[in-house]
Amino acid sequence: MSTAAAGGAAPTGSVPSSTKDTPKPPSGDGTGRPGSGRGGGAGRQPGGGRPWVVVCFLLPALVLLGALVVYPIGYSIHRSLYDAGGGGFVGLDNYREMFSDDAIRTAVKNNLIWIATAPAVATALGLIFAVLTERVRWGTAFKLVVFMPMAISMLAAGIIFRLVYEQDPDRGVANAMWTSVHDTFSAPPPFPGAHPRPDGGFTLDRDDSYAAQSVAATGRTVPVPLVGVKRGDANGAGPAKAATPEPGKVTGTVWLDFTRGGGGQRNVLDPGERALADVRIEAVKDGRVVASATSRSDGTYTLPQAAAGAHLRLPASNFAEPYRGVDWLGPSVVTPAIIGSYVWMWAGFAMVLIAAGLAGLPRELLEAARVDGANEWQVFRRITVPMLAPVLGVVMITLMINVLKIFDLVYIIAPGSSQDDANVLALQLYKSSFGTDVNQGLGSAIAVFLLVLVLPVMVLNIYRIRRERRR
Repeated sequence: MSTAAAGGAAPTGSVPSSTKDTPKPPSGDGTGRPGSGRGGGAGRQPGGGRPWVVVCFLLPALVLLGALVVYPIGYSIHRSLYDAGGGGFVGLDNYREMFSDDAIRTAVKNNLIWIATAPAVATALGLIFAVLTERVRWGTAFKLVVFMPMAISMLAAGIIFRLVYEQDPDRGVANAMWTSVHDTFSAPPPFPGAHPRPDGGFTLDRDDSYAAQSVAATGRTVPVPLVGVKRGDANGAGPAKAATPEPGKVTGTVWLDFTRGGGGQRNVLDPGERALADVRIEAVKDGRVVASATSRSDGTYTLPQAAAGAHLRLPASNFAEPYRGVDWLGPSVVTPAIIGSYVWMWAGFAMVLIAAGLAGLPRELLEAARVDGANEWQVFRRITVPMLAPVLGVVMITLMINVLKIFDLVYIIAPGSSQDDANVLALQLYKSSFGTDVNQGLGSAIAVFLLVLVLPVMVLNIYRIRRERRR
C-alpha cells in the first residue's frame, strides 16, 4: 500500500500519470496503412494514384515522339505506295524497283560489308586499347588521344580523310607512307619520263624499252644521249665524260643532251653537259640478254666481249613513272578506306565504354587466375572477355545501328567517279529522294527497308537490356 509524500511529491520509483497515460502516435498516416506517413515514400503510387497527373507529365514526350518518329514512319510507309509525283497509287512497285536496281543492290551489299566489319574492328581495337592502357602510366593521355576524334564531326572527318587518301604522295598522307615503305625495298626508276632523241639511234619497242638500231662491236663506243629528264632528277650530276674505246669491250656514255643557254649539237657530247648515272644498258641477242651494265657517276659504262654483235637496249625500268601508291578512292578499295576512317572515329568510343566495364571487374578473380598459373593471354581470353561480354554487346549493337545509318563519310570521302561503288542505303535514299532523278516514292521505300533492317538490331538490344535487368 503506497502512501503519498508530503507536499504532494510523487513517491520514489513511480511514473507520473501524465506520462503513463499519454497515447503513442499511430505508425501510419491516419488511413490504417503502415509506413505511409509524410516522411516515407514506401507504397506511394506515381502521381498520388491520379492517372491524369501521369498523363500530364508524359504528354510532351508523347507529342514529340509522335511528331518526330511515329508520323514520319507512317507517312514514309504511305508515300512508298505512290509514284514519284505522289498522285498515283502503285502499290508495291517501288519495292520491286528497289530490289531490281543495280545501284540499290550495290548499296545493300556495301551495308552488309559495313555491318560485318566496322563494328567488329572498332570493338576489337577498343578492347585492345582498354586492356593495354590499364597498367601504363600514360594510359590516360593515350585514351584521350584515341577518344579525341569523337569530338570531330563526320563532315570534318570526311574532309580530313579525303586529303589523307589523295593519290598524289606529295599531298596524301596514306600514299606518302606507303610509297616510302615501297621505295625502301624497291629502288625507284632513276629518270622517269626521260627518253632518247628520235634521231639518236634508239627506237621504242613494244615493251616501252628503247633498242639501238645498229649492232654493237667491241673496241667502239656507243653514245646514249637522253632528253626529257626532270630538273630534280639531274641535280647533283657531274659533267659527262667521253668514254674511251677498250679492246674486247663495248663502251659508251649516257648523258643529258642539253646545254644551258642553248647552243651545242644534237647527239654530241658538248662541254658542260651533265652525266646520267645508274642507267641500265643491256646487250640483247636473239631476244636474250647476254650482258648488262649500269652507267657510272660520270655517265660512262662498259660491257664485256659478250656484247659484241648484240643490239643495245635501254630497259623501260629506267624511264617508268615512280610508284605512286594505292588508289585508295578507286572502285576496288574505296569502301574499306571509308570503313578505316569510321574505325578511326569510333574506336575511342568503344575503348571508353570497355574501359569503364573493365574498371568494374572483380580484381580478386584475375589475381586468383594468375596465382593458379594462368598467363596473361589465358586471363584475357578465359576471364576478362567473358566478364566483359555485356559491355561488348552494348558497344557492338550501338555501332551496328550507327553503321546502318552511315551517310556523311561516304558522301564526302568517295569522289564522284567511285561514289556508286561506295554507295550505301542512306546515301541512295538521299540520291533517290533529292538527287537528279527525284523519286520520293522510291526513296520512301528505301527508308522503310532501312527501318526493317534496323528493327532486328533494336529488338536484340531490348532483349539484352531486359535480360540484364533480370540478373
